[in-house]
Amino acid sequence: MISVSNVSMRYGSKILFEDVSTAFTDGRRYGLTGPNGAGKSTFMKILTGELEPQKGTVVRPRKLGILRQDQFAFDNYRVIDTVIMGNAPLWAALEERDRIYEKTEMTDDDGMRLGELEGVIGDEDGYTAEADAAILLDGLDIREDLHNRKMGELQGGQKVRVLLAQALFGKPEALLLDEPTNYLDLDSIHWLQDFLLKYDGTLITISHDRHFLNSVTTHTADIDYQTIITYTGGYDDMVMAKTQVRSRLEAENAQREKKIAQLNEFIARFAAGTRSTQVTSRRKEVERLQTNDLARSNIQRPFIKFDQVRPSGKHVLEIKNITKIYEDHKVIDDFSANVLRGEKVCLMGRNGAGKTTLIKSLLHTYPGLADKEFELDNGTTFWGHEAQIGYFPQDVGSTIEHGLTVAEWLHRWKPDAHVEDIRGILGQMLFSGEEGAKPTKALSGGEQARLAFCKIILTKPNILIFDEPTNHLDLESINALNIALQRYEGTVLLVTHDHDLIDEVATRLWHFHDAGIEDFQGPYAEWKGKHN
Repeated sequence: MISVSNVSMRYGSKILFEDVSTAFTDGRRYGLTGPNGAGKSTFMKILTGELEPQKGTVVRPRKLGILRQDQFAFDNYRVIDTVIMGNAPLWAALEERDRIYEKTEMTDDDGMRLGELEGVIGDEDGYTAEADAAILLDGLDIREDLHNRKMGELQGGQKVRVLLAQALFGKPEALLLDEPTNYLDLDSIHWLQDFLLKYDGTLITISHDRHFLNSVTTHTADIDYQTIITYTGGYDDMVMAKTQVRSRLEAENAQREKKIAQLNEFIARFAAGTRSTQVTSRRKEVERLQTNDLARSNIQRPFIKFDQVRPSGKHVLEIKNITKIYEDHKVIDDFSANVLRGEKVCLMGRNGAGKTTLIKSLLHTYPGLADKEFELDNGTTFWGHEAQIGYFPQDVGSTIEHGLTVAEWLHRWKPDAHVEDIRGILGQMLFSGEEGAKPTKALSGGEQARLAFCKIILTKPNILIFDEPTNHLDLESINALNIALQRYEGTVLLVTHDHDLIDEVATRLWHFHDAGIEDFQGPYAEWKGKHN
C-alpha cells in the first residue's frame, strides 16, 4: 500500500494540489488522470520518491517497480541486465558476488559473505532471473537476439519497452507506470493489459489511452480542483461520476447564493430600522451560509471539426504493386488496393512493420508532402480527381517553421483568411488570446499537435492522412479527435495503436504482419471476430 498525508505542491501562484491525503490499496489498480498541466507526472514523482513534496509525507513499500523516463541511463548495460536491475536487492547481491569472485584470493569473511549473498539471490529468484527477464522482453516485442546487446544500440522505442520490462521485473509490491503504452503497438498493449490484470500488488498508472485505462484500472484517482478525488471504476466511470458530483455541488452553491441574496436584501432594507435583532440574526445566517467559490477545473476540451472545401472524386486512391526494400528486407511486397471516397482505413500492426513506410509510399509523388529522400523500389500511386490531402506526420514538430508566432504560422496556410477566423480556430484548439503571439519554437509536443490540427481545420482538405496523431495529446483531446474523425465526411488513412480509435473510426483495416498486408473490408470488431 502507498499512503499520502497532507501533500501539497505549487509552482509560483499555481496550485497543483493542496493538503491531499489518500491511500492506494493493495490489489487495486489506479488510473491517475487529469488534463495536461494538472500535475500527474509531478504527483507520480512524489510517489516514487524522485521529488519531495513541499508539504506532507508519503509512505511506500520497500520494493517499487518504476517506469524510468531517462532512456540513456542504462546505455552501457546489456538489455537483459537492465531488466534485472528492476529488482534492486537482487542486482546489488549479484554485483557484490561478482566482485568477490574477481578477487585473486578470498578471505574467510568473503566466503561467509558469499553464503549470505547466495541466500539473497535465492530468495529473490535470482537463479531464474535471466529466463524471467527474457519472458518479459519477448512479451514486449524485444527479440531474443537483442537481449545481450547494449542498451545504447537500441532505438528509442525499444529502450522504452526494455525500461517497462524493468519496472515489471522482480515481483514489486507496487507498480508506478507513467505512460506505459507509449511506443507500444496494439499487440504489446494487449500483452501488458493481460499482465497487469494478473498483478496482485498496487498499480498506479498514467495513460492517455482510454481503452487501456477502462480495461485495466479498478479505481481512478483524478487530479482536478486542486485536489485528488478517487472514484471507483475506470476512466469512463470516473467521467460520469465526476460530472454528477460537479453538478450537485454547483446546484448546492446556487441554492446557497440565492438564500444569501434574500438575506442581504432583508439586511439592507431594515439595517437602520427597529428590527435590529432580526438583522443581526440574518447577518449570522449569511456568515454560516457563505461559501467559497468552487475551485476551478483544470479540464479544457478542444473542439475539433474537420470540413471539406469540396468533396473528392469517387475513386480517391489507386495503389498498384507497391514494393519497398530496406537493406534486402522487403518492408512492403507488391501491395495493391483501391480506396473510395468516405472510407476510413486504419493501418495497424507491430512497430516497424511498415505502416509509416506505406504512408510515405503513397505520398512520394504528391506535391509538397513527398519525402525527398524516400524512393519507391516498384509500383505506382494515383490520387483521384480533386484529391486534397491534410497530412499529420509522426514527427509533427518538424513541419512547424520556427521564427514565427503561432498565429503567423497558421495564417500562412490561408493568407486570405480573416484574423477573426484564425483566432477562432486557435481558440477552439485551446490557444487563448495571447497564446496566438507565442513563438512556434516554444511550443510543447501537445501544442505542436494542436496547432497542426488548426492547419487542417483551416485548409479543409477532403483526405486526412494521420500517422500516430494521438502522441502528446491528453485524453480530452484524443476523445475530441475520435469524435471528429467519426463525423468527418471525407476519406481517412489512419496509423494508430489507440484501440478506441481503431474500433470506433475505422471502416476498413490494412493489417501489417509477417506475411504481408491484409486488406480487411470491415470494422475492427469484425476483424477481431475473424482472428480470434
